[in-house]
Amino acid sequence: MNRCLYNSSFKDFINADENLIFGILCEGYHGEALTTTRDAWRAEISIMKDILRHFDSGEIIFEYDIPRLGKRIDVVLLLSGIIFCLEFKVGESKILEANIDQVLDYALDLKNFHKFSQEQIIVPVLIATNYPRSTKDIQMSVYDDRVVNPIVTGTAGIYTVISEVLRAFPNEPPINPNWIISPYAPTPTIIEAAKTLYENHSVENITRHEADKISTDQTIDYILKVIQESKLNQEKSICFVTGVPGAGKTLVGLEVAIRQTYQGNNEPVKDEGAVYLSGNGPLVAVLIEALAQDNFKKCRERNEPKKLTDSRREVSKSIQMIHRYRDNMLAKIKNPVENGVLEIDPHKAVKMEKAGFGEVEHVAIFDEAQRSWTHKRLADYLKRGGTYGNKLKVPNFPMSEAAFLVWSLDQREDWATIVCLVGGGQEINTGEAGISEWIKALNEKFPHWKVYISPKLTEPEYAEGKVNELLGDNKNVTYSESLHLSVSLRSFRAEKLSAFVHSLLSFDGQASEIYNEIKARYPIVLTRDILKAKKWLHNKVRGTERTGVLITKESARYKPLGIHVLPSGDENAVHWFLEDKIDTRSSNYLEDAATEIQVQGLELDYTCVLWDADMRYESGEWHFYRFNGQTKWVEQKGDTESKQELMKYMLNAYRVLLTRARMGMVICVPYGNSNKTVSGFWEDSTRLPEYYNGTYEYLKSLGIEEI
Repeated sequence: MNRCLYNSSFKDFINADENLIFGILCEGYHGEALTTTRDAWRAEISIMKDILRHFDSGEIIFEYDIPRLGKRIDVVLLLSGIIFCLEFKVGESKILEANIDQVLDYALDLKNFHKFSQEQIIVPVLIATNYPRSTKDIQMSVYDDRVVNPIVTGTAGIYTVISEVLRAFPNEPPINPNWIISPYAPTPTIIEAAKTLYENHSVENITRHEADKISTDQTIDYILKVIQESKLNQEKSICFVTGVPGAGKTLVGLEVAIRQTYQGNNEPVKDEGAVYLSGNGPLVAVLIEALAQDNFKKCRERNEPKKLTDSRREVSKSIQMIHRYRDNMLAKIKNPVENGVLEIDPHKAVKMEKAGFGEVEHVAIFDEAQRSWTHKRLADYLKRGGTYGNKLKVPNFPMSEAAFLVWSLDQREDWATIVCLVGGGQEINTGEAGISEWIKALNEKFPHWKVYISPKLTEPEYAEGKVNELLGDNKNVTYSESLHLSVSLRSFRAEKLSAFVHSLLSFDGQASEIYNEIKARYPIVLTRDILKAKKWLHNKVRGTERTGVLITKESARYKPLGIHVLPSGDENAVHWFLEDKIDTRSSNYLEDAATEIQVQGLELDYTCVLWDADMRYESGEWHFYRFNGQTKWVEQKGDTESKQELMKYMLNAYRVLLTRARMGMVICVPYGNSNKTVSGFWEDSTRLPEYYNGTYEYLKSLGIEEI
């Protein structure tokens, strides 16, 4: 695919016929360009011809592709070692903040991901052609990464802007002559990647092209090979995929689902479908809404009639809540269950030729498989009649959720493949079974299934390190390094972030060394003042980058800091992640803090992790507390199995929160309240300084910079 629609030297551009240039733009455009787009191109060509007559050699590029953002830069000028990003708003006289953010996003994308731009000065310029003010004295400010704060001008001021920038930066190193075909290594957010994946049925042009791209490619190719072998041999198979936090497990799952469904073209492949399933309600809701809105917007741009509800419905075919999939199968069973054996009720389900009594998809991808429910939690839930669909009560249900999901795919009479995407140390809810439940189900109930497993699954954070023991007698196991994603895509500035967080939480002695390695490109700072934390975030975030405050669900004393917890309900997470910065429901407002439940699987650019008194560093180890809801914190001693489980979840909650930021984070450990009343009692005994001091001193001892 061409990286632009037109490029040439200044001299050739000036001497070329305008109609010829216009024709090249139209010919290279994907699809039929709208009238407004064509009119804008003619205006831009004419304006730039007049401007560039005054400058010496340089290169002009029209409609340069920005894959990560799914957009093109109107005009790029490569001149005297400086990269100008020009965004035109033809016929406009007003300046909108959203348009300034747009051109700044282009510049930041080049700076972060475009190899031959990373050392150059980049100047974003917004041109509202009818903007009345003439630019005389330009006040330029430059960020630390050598991106100039966006400059705004009308047509009359373009020459002055370029001249002033050249005067301000007279000795810039030359730009690589291969700039236009530079290696491009973007690290998209899961939302950005999913948009491109859903629109194009491929993420080839948006994922990184180095070690991590190779890793994801190998994993996807291996899974697709297992799927094809299962189809060829008419057998059942299951793959366990592991990865460090932010390594792209969800993206791998989405791509497998789309590629298996479409297999290289835009038409669905008959009887070959796949579905991506997750028990993470906020993740599913945010992905579906983001993809639906993007699809709806693109259809409107192409003048295609479509309702937003139609887009949501289309997206929901490929991305679903795991509970809804589960409940659809539950509706087919005989009820009550007799002798602990599940059976299909032929009066409730139609047997299909190939699918049998199973669902229509051959392939099911279960994200965050470690979060599947234990037998007790699922049985209790069904005993109460708590299903999503018809409130069906199923007393004495005999299986864990993992076992039931394997059973569901096993109902197909031809072949099936399950893909389990597994996060290590990320079980964060009571009743989450971990990966051992899947393995027990395969051993005890489905020994005919082929098992393909990542060797990393044998490590302590998975199934308490008992995977080898659990699989010891299973003869259908194949280990493959291709099923492990070792490089974080989320934190493109700090691929060792997950290692740092692991060390910080486990006290293995490596945290300070890793911090010193990553702090230059991935700032992690420490404060006790929430206002300082918010100011740091506001100073860091640019364009449409996102920031937000994060807390654990066990946090309790955040209101005195002016922070409120984001209410439960998937629609609240949708607003928090997707609304722009002028909407008070947006994460960027830094008023509502999201919990590990609401952010797992998603990410922000910069975060504030607000560390409450629920997990404290005391005497060289973590101590865990729950607030009794009224007056005091109660320590969880681990004297029962349930308390040990809770402590594990609380530790994992901080692991999740500390790995949500792509570009940097501030950790805020409050001072607490040391004031006493005139009677000598503590003014607020729920926030004593001693609850926080140990944690703060520990983090400070690691060398984390204070602000």
